[in-house]
Amino acid sequence: MNLSKRMGAEFIGTFWLVLGGCGSAVLAAAFPSLGIGFLGVALAFGLTVLTGAYAVGHISGGHFNPAVTAGLVVGGRFPPGEFVQYVIAQVLGAIAGAAVLYVIATGKPGFDVGGFASNGYGEHSPGGYSLLACLVCEVVLTGMFLFLILGSTDKLAPMGFAPIPIGLALTLIHLISIPVTNTSVNPARSTGVALFAGGWAVGQLWLFWIAPIVGGVLGALVYRAVAARD
Repeated sequence: MNLSKRMGAEFIGTFWLVLGGCGSAVLAAAFPSLGIGFLGVALAFGLTVLTGAYAVGHISGGHFNPAVTAGLVVGGRFPPGEFVQYVIAQVLGAIAGAAVLYVIATGKPGFDVGGFASNGYGEHSPGGYSLLACLVCEVVLTGMFLFLILGSTDKLAPMGFAPIPIGLALTLIHLISIPVTNTSVNPARSTGVALFAGGWAVGQLWLFWIAPIVGGVLGALVYRAVAARD
């Protein structure tokens, strides 16, 4: 499959992740009577990855996340020369998803953009967690996400089922970290909504690029060490 088609698939997959995942937080979770809460938002993110991976994973690999692409490069599963192109497609897809969400959300009179499902630390952490706590959370959880992705897609793993554990892993990650950082583990997802929230969300965006990518690289290195063939 040529690079432009694979980039298109990454754009669509990341668009879907932001629209579905962040959309559940901005639209549905904002109304307690609908009852989706943290669990519903976590499940929505997991479902976007699961469905997106089944839909276009055979085209692009279904990364939808610069940290995943970075981890796959380090894990020897993706060519380094295509890293930048994939990240551009993912970020543009995230921005497009956030733009559609913004148009829908602002169609309600009196809608307050607020944080717009952005990620934050300190006073902008949902639970008021410190910068260090948020840094550790994002690094460790992204690292585990990459470890699980590499394990699920290993040539020795059962074929055709990888999107299921990957989607469930992302759901679990959100259940752990929504109170801490509102869960990033994905720089593209963080960027898309932050651009519409503006202000503090853009100012704190640096953490949600550095921590997930560092975590993705570390997770890949650990998997390579653990799964090295004798």
